[in-house]
Amino acid sequence: MPLFGRHSAETTRTPPQTTTTTSHSSSSRGLFGKRSTTPEQVTTTSRSGGSRFFHRSEDPSITAARQRVAGAEAAERDADQARFQARAAVRNAREQVKVLEKEAAEEARLAKIKQNQAHSISKRAKPLGRKWKTLASGVVLY
Repeated sequence: MPLFGRHSAETTRTPPQTTTTTSHSSSSRGLFGKRSTTPEQVTTTSRSGGSRFFHRSEDPSITAARQRVAGAEAAERDADQARFQARAAVRNAREQVKVLEKEAAEEARLAKIKQNQAHSISKRAKPLGRKWKTLASGVVLY
């Protein structure tokens, strides 16, 4: 946690704005009251998002490292989100398979009932047409 209670997730960093001022005055005074005939260059760096005790410009390698870390953190967040989405997709697929298994089991149960009923009807229908005998009139009954 950074000093003074600031959270890194809450603040957004903006790149520092640099202003360069050049003056060519021969009457301008330099450091310790000396006259300066060379152009003076003053560089001001302003940062938004808080003040710092020392306003030094950061080394480019430090800035690049911070950007890499921020990029890695963002990639990790994206990976976590993708992992959660993948887990949800797997959960949904398993639920769908369970529903299909229940439907198939119900259809199999109904098919078995239908098969038993057809077998029962077939048993009843077997003796039909076999009860003919021969009578005096020429009709045969069994």
